[in-house]
Amino acid sequence: MHSVQKKALRPRQEVATLPLYNAGISIAAARLASGRQDIAALASNENPHGTSPAVPTALGSLVPSRYSDSACTALRRALSAKLGADSDRIVCGNGSEELIAALCRAYLGKGDAVLTIAPCFGLHEIEAMAAGAQVTKVPMTAAFDYDVDALVRELARGPKIVFISSPSNPVGKALSRPQLDGLLDAVQPETLFVLDEAYFELIDPDYPDGLGVLADRAGLSWVVLRTFSKAYGLAGLRVGYGITSDDGIARSMRTTLTPFNVNAAAQVAAIAALGDEGWMRGAVAQIRRDRTLLADRLRVMGVGVIPSQTNFLFLDLATEAASVADALLRKGIIVKPWREAGYTNFLRVSIGTAGDNERFARELGHALGLA
Repeated sequence: MHSVQKKALRPRQEVATLPLYNAGISIAAARLASGRQDIAALASNENPHGTSPAVPTALGSLVPSRYSDSACTALRRALSAKLGADSDRIVCGNGSEELIAALCRAYLGKGDAVLTIAPCFGLHEIEAMAAGAQVTKVPMTAAFDYDVDALVRELARGPKIVFISSPSNPVGKALSRPQLDGLLDAVQPETLFVLDEAYFELIDPDYPDGLGVLADRAGLSWVVLRTFSKAYGLAGLRVGYGITSDDGIARSMRTTLTPFNVNAAAQVAAIAALGDEGWMRGAVAQIRRDRTLLADRLRVMGVGVIPSQTNFLFLDLATEAASVADALLRKGIIVKPWREAGYTNFLRVSIGTAGDNERFARELGHALGLA
């Protein structure tokens, strides 16, 4: 029998050089790593209060043997009624992450320019790079605010897509109305402006509703991304949505998605969650209160805390965050050390239950020698 040496297959160069997405580990993995059962999962910005009781009730009527509605018709109609946007301009995805990928597949080619901020949500960079685009990242200011002047200068170059998260992930800062207007005034006709509002429901009322602002910008091409993973507590079911400036963009995005991309359970749960706004608002109010308590506690300890409009805090540890995260994991606490160049002294921690927040603060103090 002849022996044939197998030749290694090489992926596209763009894929071979992609950085890995910095995902938080699971509770099961943390139990194995720590040897503990009592895990505080504070890495992935999940809702510590669960989800509306309407969700499990709605899931009880699910028929798993049937395919989901590939067009997400009922969910898009529910979102249309809530947002005042035509359902043809709404696209649903397996999390808003899938819609970031869809936009990159639909509009980017090799050598196209993409603009975003630093530190950034990893997929704004990774999906663009996978499509062959060149990504420019504008650092936030020393005070961790948006550097609008620098972004305006880059927007003048006419990038193909600009990804801006507001509130920012991982920093937690949200764009003010003057800042958002300043950016939109600088967007060129050939640029697609993508405003990622994954944490929109958590911002204070004096910050702008990006969708409302963009609705008045008839001359721009834009997409607003939102999700059910955070405030609505559906992270495990993966359902996000995008609202587009016109149905042509929505149609282009849909052509890149797989059929039945949002499963039936996710669609049913999202409609139920959307119908129980009161539960979501109550959970968000508690998260805001607990965020303030934890931030105040950490500042008293001497930890650098960036002001946040989200369900997480971005902490300046003044030392390598990865080793601190490892020490916390040994105590059964999952957090996310930031791995982006220039920000490796920073740690992102989700707001959990009051007990988990207290446990995190105590163990962080021990790990840093502050307790």
